[in-house]
Amino acid sequence: MVNLDAADPLSAELRAAVGDELAAFLSARGRSLLELGPEAAELVDLATAFTDGGKRLRPAFCCWGYLAATGGSTVPDAVVRAAASLDLLHVSALVHDDVMDGSDTRRGLPAAHVQLARRHVERGRRGGAEEFGRAGAILLGDLLLMWSVELFNACGAAPEALAAAQPLLSAMRAEVTGGQYLDITAQTRSPLDARRDPASVVAQVRRVVEYKTARYTVVRPLQVGAALGGAGPELLAQLGRYGSPLGRAFQYRDDVLGVFGDESLTGKPAGDDLREGKLTVLIANAMAGSSDADAARLDGLLGRGLSASEVDEARGLITASGALDAVEREIATGAAEARAALAGLVEPARSGLDALVDVATRRDS
Repeated sequence: MVNLDAADPLSAELRAAVGDELAAFLSARGRSLLELGPEAAELVDLATAFTDGGKRLRPAFCCWGYLAATGGSTVPDAVVRAAASLDLLHVSALVHDDVMDGSDTRRGLPAAHVQLARRHVERGRRGGAEEFGRAGAILLGDLLLMWSVELFNACGAAPEALAAAQPLLSAMRAEVTGGQYLDITAQTRSPLDARRDPASVVAQVRRVVEYKTARYTVVRPLQVGAALGGAGPELLAQLGRYGSPLGRAFQYRDDVLGVFGDESLTGKPAGDDLREGKLTVLIANAMAGSSDADAARLDGLLGRGLSASEVDEARGLITASGALDAVEREIATGAAEARAALAGLVEPARSGLDALVDVATRRDS
């Protein structure tokens, strides 16, 4: 079990407990996978590397959701294991996301598909290295998804608690997958559409954020934990009212960091979202708020390799458009709405979730 502290809601103790559960599970499952042959060691090594670390935000929301239902500050081992399964699901999504986005790095390491492609070249194997890397990473993501299901189902919670939480977890899996498809669909639009039809573009991007991030990162983890603690529909709805605006604010902070973040802290190259040409709320607002000339120049910088000076130029155009200030205001509004939704919640869960608002929105990585 682990004791949570409202003054430090994402404590080293909580992160270590989740990490220990993941390490023990992956060690056992890794040994089983190696029975297939030595080649499987690559998948085990990558699974271990990419689950070693991270913010552990989803497991934390799950554990605090449990305390919102039960009161007190102690989370039993079964719930910690259930919470840890959410990080396996998360890393699965990250591995797939990196393949779809063509991202080179993840958590300060070469992305899984990049590592596998390099190994293919080093060993002088037949066929295309990039194709091998992508195929291997897709399979790694699939494996992590299956393992996340297994860890949750075997967490040791009472059958009735698992039955209450399962529909919420199933919804989480479906929503993040559907949200990812909404995202790749949104990315087929020209960023300049935000000048011609800003309301439509912003509404589409916000819908992506709700399903790909807000429900997946905050709402469902909270509700899964609360369901494991015996929560009724009123508490689940209240946690949804907290989680939705906070999850959106979390993503908007990610959007800001994807353009303005320090790569030594984010683990991704500076301006990576610009190079990927991501159509985010930040970019949509920049297009809508820029002059025709500035919007055309920004559009020309998106979705291609950029020098450091070009990244700085794009940052300047976004800032001058007022988009950065507008997104910062939206982050502050989401944080305030989340805090307002905590009224009447039991302690220490109310204080812990209040503190997590700052963790999610005032961060540099």
